[in-house]
Amino acid sequence: MPRLPDDFRPALGLSNGHAQTFFAALRRRPKVPPLTRRRFETPDGDFVDVDVLEGEVGAPTVLLLHGLEGSSASSYIAETLRLLAAKRWNAWALNFRGCSGEPNRVPASYCSGDTRDLAFLVERLPGPRFAIGFSLGASVLLNGLSRLKVPLDAAVAVSAPFHLEVSAKAIDARGGFGPVYLNHFLPSLKAKALAMAQRFPAHLDADVIRGVRTIRDFDHHVTARVFGYDSAEDYYARCSSAPLLASIEAPTLLITAEDDAIAPASSLPPGVERQAAVHLLRTRHGGHVGYVAGTPLTPGWWAERRAVEWLANEVRR
Repeated sequence: MPRLPDDFRPALGLSNGHAQTFFAALRRRPKVPPLTRRRFETPDGDFVDVDVLEGEVGAPTVLLLHGLEGSSASSYIAETLRLLAAKRWNAWALNFRGCSGEPNRVPASYCSGDTRDLAFLVERLPGPRFAIGFSLGASVLLNGLSRLKVPLDAAVAVSAPFHLEVSAKAIDARGGFGPVYLNHFLPSLKAKALAMAQRFPAHLDADVIRGVRTIRDFDHHVTARVFGYDSAEDYYARCSSAPLLASIEAPTLLITAEDDAIAPASSLPPGVERQAAVHLLRTRHGGHVGYVAGTPLTPGWWAERRAVEWLANEVRR
């Protein structure tokens, strides 16, 4: 499909990618519509908690997938829920395992290539069935669309880390804003892993986890171990979505920014816009799940709005 025009205009003073990322994370606080929590027992003896937005009967249902160490309460999920509520659509906001406030029952919680719960829930969605994934959730979505051909009518991936090793190195960078990103993600990841090591000492080594100082080492000693990969590098190679885009069949919009420090648009494989099902919206600005438009005093959240508009257009096709 042809590349969509870049119509994102950053808010005044927020053209820098880091500024976009941090401002959105701190300032985006939408009013969340009423939700109902549903717990689904999974085939492997675990569970997932889903927060459900009830819309009109027969309206589309959108599965929402959050990013690393987020939840259904993440501000970008909340803003998307607000937009979907205004359209009277239905939505299921998934909390990845261990992210709903209660530890999961098995050692493996979630990762960028873990499509278990995506596949499990999509089969249960009332149709028409859509999905929007953000960051790690976008990676899960693209893996599911490619590897499993999950039966979605259309999907949107926002700020997907197309090459996981690139993203890990960006977060682990010792200079610039690397330590800021690392200190945002790593402490909660380690805390959850240490709690899991107490419950499953045969699977995880608490002493090793205490010594982890980087995302790469966390993925090597925790993610790879519980999900059966040989190493962090094996996990990154097998779960990166860049090589998978060519095999996606459902209409899929990729929203990606050139100034995204964690998942830059430059990680896209060449020629992706020539893939029949892939619609590319590559922007100059936006940061990582930022996309702050309007003004700093009256900001607008462009990516969430653009994602919902695009899905609405797919409904009308």
